[in-house]
Amino acid sequence: MNTLVQITVLPRQQEDDALILRLAQEKAKIKAKDFEGWRVRKRSIDARRKPVKINLQVEFWTKGNAPTLVNHFTPAKEKINKEIHIIGAGPAGLYAALRAIEAGAKPILFERGKDVRARRRDLAKINKEQVVNPESNYCFGEGGAGTYSDGKLYTRSKKRGNVLKGMEWLVHFGADENILIDAHPHIGTNKLPQIITAIRECILENGGEVHFESKLTDIEVENNALKSITINGTDIHPCENLVLATGHSARDIFELLHKRNIKIEAKPFALGVRVEHQQELIDEIQYHGEKTDDNLPPASYSLVEQVDGMGVYSFCMCPGGIIAPCATDKEEVVTNGWSPSKRNNPYSNSGIVVSVEPQDLPNYSPENPFVALDFQKKVERDCWIAAGKTQRVPAQRMIDFVEGKVSEDFPKTSYQPGIVSVDLNKVLPAIIANRLREAFKEFGKKMNGYYTNEAVLHAPESRTSSPISIPRDPQTLEHVEVAGLYPCGEGAGYAGGIMSAAIDGINCVDKIIEKFV
Repeated sequence: MNTLVQITVLPRQQEDDALILRLAQEKAKIKAKDFEGWRVRKRSIDARRKPVKINLQVEFWTKGNAPTLVNHFTPAKEKINKEIHIIGAGPAGLYAALRAIEAGAKPILFERGKDVRARRRDLAKINKEQVVNPESNYCFGEGGAGTYSDGKLYTRSKKRGNVLKGMEWLVHFGADENILIDAHPHIGTNKLPQIITAIRECILENGGEVHFESKLTDIEVENNALKSITINGTDIHPCENLVLATGHSARDIFELLHKRNIKIEAKPFALGVRVEHQQELIDEIQYHGEKTDDNLPPASYSLVEQVDGMGVYSFCMCPGGIIAPCATDKEEVVTNGWSPSKRNNPYSNSGIVVSVEPQDLPNYSPENPFVALDFQKKVERDCWIAAGKTQRVPAQRMIDFVEGKVSEDFPKTSYQPGIVSVDLNKVLPAIIANRLREAFKEFGKKMNGYYTNEAVLHAPESRTSSPISIPRDPQTLEHVEVAGLYPCGEGAGYAGGIMSAAIDGINCVDKIIEKFV
């Protein structure tokens, strides 16, 4: 039997293997002759008080009991002559394709956007020329929104599936093995494209198909079962099993399903602003003034407050990161954040968002699945108009926002297209702005120094999750009314990040494979 022990070291000691081994042996009361090998299995930071410490879980094993350090992705040796169609090459779609290959089936994947390399040119146009390509942007294209949103892998969705398996596959395709150890693993936007490319190459090498600039434009159902799909308006594919993994911003897919009388529903989501501080300030607050060298990573934070019955919380916090323009269509602005692998930019940003229930919105009706989506779209358009109808965004210093003052000037911001001074209280809906004002004051009490006029609010942060869900049977994972249709990932309302979406892709294909055997 292997032995696990917990030890604590100082940040400067976390790479000292000799010290770690000695402390772990003392804690486990185990002698060198009694074990064959050891490793650090988990690592986390304890910054609740001074001094900041590193918690380590150390594993010892005896001869013949060495653990498998990484379970690599392994394609099936035998094919089963079955096809699985997949819409969307985000984490859910890519992992659905990998699972199909692992089981011996053939994945046929369609992605409306471009491959990850070609996609970069369209991102540059958004930042530099403020031109939005509705089919290729920060949300659409190979890798999905996750490719350019930091690469955070932390998920609480342990009950949804084998998270470790999903992480090990990432290591197989090029991620650092540290993601298997860190409590809050992170890859970095600069490293994700190579990993995504390696996954695609694996799919192709094992008989799968990947089609870019291939948009789902119609879906045919006959006798309550999927019959075919149409790509780019003319290319019809007979289809019995479809993993629909289109992401939270594919609004046209929701409209298509509704048009074809395939049930969709309004669901809760969240909307607010993206807040940017200097990273040095967040380090000072979180590490109690101890961030003086490279032994500690740039600090993050997690905040939540209840205001008038609605949750206000931090979302997708990016230490050492950049705020990016994430619109998917013309006449709208959207913000999101990302970080490179080293998280070495001077800024810290996070979404601060308010939970929105469909029934709290104007014109709510149980029969209207678009009520939350329409609310989201209106905020994005209102912000686009307020900032001058470009990809610049309306902005305000934090205390100015709370006090209702238009900011006269700004510190430098990472948002490349630029910002425009606006009173966000007059742009954001009252149910959002009122709660944000109260939450910022409370957050300042929880993190002394957070509530400052040196922090800049960028609006809106609106693509936290899908405002629509596509209902599915919890046992079969098929749509409640259409056999063979598998709503999947964030766009369908069943995931909330890279890993939970990836695991949902695996789970959907597992259910399809059950029908084959």
